[in-house]
Amino acid sequence: MSQFWRDPALPFVESRRASHSRACYRAHSHPTLSIGVVDRGRSLFQCRDARFTLTPGSLVSIPANVVHACNPLPTLSWSYQMLYLDADWVADVLGNEASLSHANAFVVASSPAYRAFCRLNARLFSSASNEEKEAELIAFLRERLWCSGTAIALPGPSRTRLATIQARLLEDLDRPLSLETLAQNHGLSRYQLIRLFRRETGLTPHAWLQDRRIRQARRRLQQGADLASLAQELGFADQGHFQRVFKDRVATTPGRYRHRDPGAEDRAIRS
Repeated sequence: MSQFWRDPALPFVESRRASHSRACYRAHSHPTLSIGVVDRGRSLFQCRDARFTLTPGSLVSIPANVVHACNPLPTLSWSYQMLYLDADWVADVLGNEASLSHANAFVVASSPAYRAFCRLNARLFSSASNEEKEAELIAFLRERLWCSGTAIALPGPSRTRLATIQARLLEDLDRPLSLETLAQNHGLSRYQLIRLFRRETGLTPHAWLQDRRIRQARRRLQQGADLASLAQELGFADQGHFQRVFKDRVATTPGRYRHRDPGAEDRAIRS
């Protein structure tokens, strides 16, 4: 079972609860600060070259744009909760204190951190006022229990050359340049370009582009976009292709994500 919570009055936060899920994620990233906890079961968390087995009560936090994956151990299910927080909003809330959370991912094995997260997420899913929800969210961030564990040091921002290539790719999501053309336009061979992407992002150019398509899809689905039109707009071969790629990275279908169906089942089990 999977549930999403979001409210247009609080556009800087989205939350998810999943129970007894065997859904698996491909390596992906978010434009948000992502904070999650494990409620039941065990999962493997991978971030850059680091790997951790998470047990119930574990908390992880991942800065924006950092490639990661977190999946249940083979043949097992798990239950978890996630918060996705607008990175600029978090920076405004934390001020100068935000620099550490932007430079590292964290794995936290702390009962107080887990309980604080659960209290906050229960409040977000409740009928409490938006003012109460925002106040509790800010208090949770400022307490900084979510970044008080084992730090995973991350590389700095992408170099100028890669940033320029990425911007060019994003100009035409529906008809991206071929890898050969893109490499030639920037004085690289095809394999040099692939190595550059892997070194700086942890993904191939194709995987990075799919990741950005799904980011855009989540934003547009929150606005109620039509699935068939959105698949075409983002450059997928058809709606079925869009659904498969979306499921691989969000562990639910685009339709269920758009409607925030509390009864939707996570059946995206990968062999």
